[in-house]
Amino acid sequence: MARADVAARALLQEFQITAAPVDPYDLARRLDVTVVPRELDDDVSGMLMRRDGNCVIGVNKAHSRERRRFTVAHELAHLRLHRGRPLILDTDTRVNYRNTVSSMATDREEIEANRFAAALLAPETLVRETVHQTRFRTVDELVSSLAEVFQLSEIAMTYRLMNLGIISGPAR
Repeated sequence: MARADVAARALLQEFQITAAPVDPYDLARRLDVTVVPRELDDDVSGMLMRRDGNCVIGVNKAHSRERRRFTVAHELAHLRLHRGRPLILDTDTRVNYRNTVSSMATDREEIEANRFAAALLAPETLVRETVHQTRFRTVDELVSSLAEVFQLSEIAMTYRLMNLGIISGPAR
């Protein structure tokens, strides 16, 4: 099991969360992290700022509810897994360093944070239980139903189901 999955599972256990949907805003509050919706450039989903033991997550208030939830969970991943950088800005814009090792480390952290967010918001055990309890005829119906239960976008739910080996890919 990947480090991100272990960390997400540990956070859920720490706060005894056993049902969907998981509320990343409540988790942030319980971790003494302030979440602030802000007007941000469209390519910026969120940011994590740490200073003197205080943490603030900024989230793009123009993004969909589901994307904001995922962003908060993603920033919690940076908080739990990537200690040491005081500011993490999540944006579609890539800063290219001359040192390719630096760039690869950032990529790894972003991939890990996305994996953590997915595991936090759609824990494997709950997803598998929900799949077994859900009536569906098509992959699209399954994805749509689970996206609603876990309050994720259909795209995020599709990737989660693919990564868990429940579906092989989108139906479309």
